Amino acid sequence: MSQRDNKTKRAYINARIIDPASGLDIKGALLSEGIHIVDFGPKLFKDGVPDDIEVIDCAGNCLAPGLVDMRVHLREPGDEHKETILTAGQAAAAGGITSIAALPDSRPILDDVSGVEYVARRAREAKMVKIFPYGAITRGMEGKELTEFGLLTEFGAVAFTDSTKAVANAQTMRRALSYAKTFNALIVQHPEEPTLAGGVMNGGEISTRMGLSGVPNHAEIIMVERDMRLVEMTGSRYHAAHLSTAGAIDVIRQAKARGLPVTCDTAPHYFCLNENSVLDYRTFAKVSPPLRAEADREAVFEGLADGTIDAIASDHSPHDQDSKRLPFAQAEFGIVGLETLFPLALQLYHKEALSLIDALALVTNKPADILGLPVGRIAKGGAADLVVFNPDSPFFIDPEKFRSKSKNSPFTGFPAQGKVLRTVVDGRTIYDRTLA
Repeated sequence: MSQRDNKTKRAYINARIIDPASGLDIKGALLSEGIHIVDFGPKLFKDGVPDDIEVIDCAGNCLAPGLVDMRVHLREPGDEHKETILTAGQAAAAGGITSIAALPDSRPILDDVSGVEYVARRAREAKMVKIFPYGAITRGMEGKELTEFGLLTEFGAVAFTDSTKAVANAQTMRRALSYAKTFNALIVQHPEEPTLAGGVMNGGEISTRMGLSGVPNHAEIIMVERDMRLVEMTGSRYHAAHLSTAGAIDVIRQAKARGLPVTCDTAPHYFCLNENSVLDYRTFAKVSPPLRAEADREAVFEGLADGTIDAIASDHSPHDQDSKRLPFAQAEFGIVGLETLFPLALQLYHKEALSLIDALALVTNKPADILGLPVGRIAKGGAADLVVFNPDSPFFIDPEKFRSKSKNSPFTGFPAQGKVLRTVVDGRTIYDRTLA
């Protein structure tokens, strides 16, 4: 950051300021200086903005904390032809995201200090969004030997996960939870019982008709049920990633009612799409866990509406054409999601399941709080990580316009509402729609 950026004062005026963490929803202005928020409120600059302050007129649009995406596959190091830290940052910025948590499944895997430090250094060089790396739970994500949680935490790992691999061995997961509790670290599980989860789409009538191997709902449910018992044994914090089934959501709902320290998230495709999206063998809709039946999609939507599901993450998983345009069984799992997270999350608002402020909480302060990050809120002295947006502006999703290196999205032509107009990280504008 230049000396000028470090001291520049910026006034965001004529804004609808929304801060889900505090419940704030007012018309007013916000002042930032350098990387921090200095002040905000309805009476700020009532008598005009001083000449030494740069003015950004929000023109009545919403000003909120920048989004926090707690589940992103960066692909760097190792698969830079699919995505890099720079291109992921550019895509995130266009999607209003100012902080992302990077999964450890790069090559090499982030299971030691050097890997975590590499991601942090490359993020500083890219000068785009803030990147917070996960550490792997087990070495090589092989589900056997635990990594050094304490050391990795000290060097910046925000939580521990084996990404899209479940920690299948119950004793290993028990040890991981007990070890994590020593450092108040969070364990994030990909909840699929692997001996049941060898299929390529949702198990059921459609998979049988298509001649494809299916993943039954119970692969997810059984793993979540098992892990709840291990959480009872250890008392450690636990997070279930990308829930997709009604049964697993109900298990989490009951665990929360019993007071267990558990949280969970889902991804937009699990409440916007169902298994019909893979008809005609559409590999761009092949994800893990798979898109489920309509009843499960409705259950995910309801779980978000009633607060059982704590956050929405993009589960951004970029792949090149060669990895996706293959026979369905051979194609890679995953879709890109950084640039569609925000408008798809706003479906909850537009369908009147949640208020705008509550829908925003799912992609700002709630994921930040789960990971213990000092972002995702508007506060005096806090980071000037901001997004200016129009929640009602309609458009059709066009992956060809994505800034991500990869375009593997099942949402081509999908109608959405909610356009990002400006994204700000530490006081720096990193995306401006008028210049895009």
